[in-house]
Amino acid sequence: MMMPSRSHFARTLLMGFALLPALISGAHAEANLDAVIQDLVAANRILYRQGVVDGFGHVSVRHPANAERYLMSASLAPGRVTKEDIMEFDLDSRPIDQRGRSIYSERFIHSEIYKARPDVQAILHSHSPTVIPFGASNVPLKPIVNTAGFLSPEVPVFEMRRVAGSRSLLVTDAKLGKALADVLGNRTVALMRGHGNVVVGPNIRRMVSRAIYTEVNARLQLQALALGSQIIYLDETEARAGEENRDKSERGHSIDRTWQMWVEEAMGPGSADR
Repeated sequence: MMMPSRSHFARTLLMGFALLPALISGAHAEANLDAVIQDLVAANRILYRQGVVDGFGHVSVRHPANAERYLMSASLAPGRVTKEDIMEFDLDSRPIDQRGRSIYSERFIHSEIYKARPDVQAILHSHSPTVIPFGASNVPLKPIVNTAGFLSPEVPVFEMRRVAGSRSLLVTDAKLGKALADVLGNRTVALMRGHGNVVVGPNIRRMVSRAIYTEVNARLQLQALALGSQIIYLDETEARAGEENRDKSERGHSIDRTWQMWVEEAMGPGSADR
């Protein structure tokens, strides 16, 4: 049996080294995707535990390796979502690998916002209960607490009647999704009259924090309104300063601190360190 020559061995070794960066890159991409999916599952469970969603509402995240796709669970109550339920969609909200699974009818909210906002990496649509009155009244939702500075300078309201007349309030096609994305504009939150809200963020953890503190701010604002006196809201400078502080990703500070706590509450002790 003829043994391979030294030159053949050297060529094979060089080819192996040449492929190594691609293999490492692929492994990193797979690990990153798995981490994003874990955060997406946790986000569903956290938002249920925090009372932002109930049996309804849905969370998505832009695909970390393909900006033209996003990840979202099959049509389930958020508190029941697992890793196996996560599906991939294109930006026309067509499922890539449906495999018979039911899908959310309002997924167009997500695809149209991702199309309009390249900066957005995560989206929530919820029926956050204390927020509803602000979308159905002339009282604007404004930041009253430091943790809700992202509500500045304003929170717009999407009115279905202006787009499609008096009909179901569900956003079930691309035209309605685009109309909602237009109302959201470059802001972080938009209310949906008689329905709920949308919240966006630069990553899933920031979006979850914003969704929770939108509900907290709404509760506090209602309490302040009940006092019947003048309310001093955060001004734009105060709001911006608070948001800049939350942009920091230092371990144990800002968003990281609350995320670790919420993950353990929703997913069990020790889950934040997995």
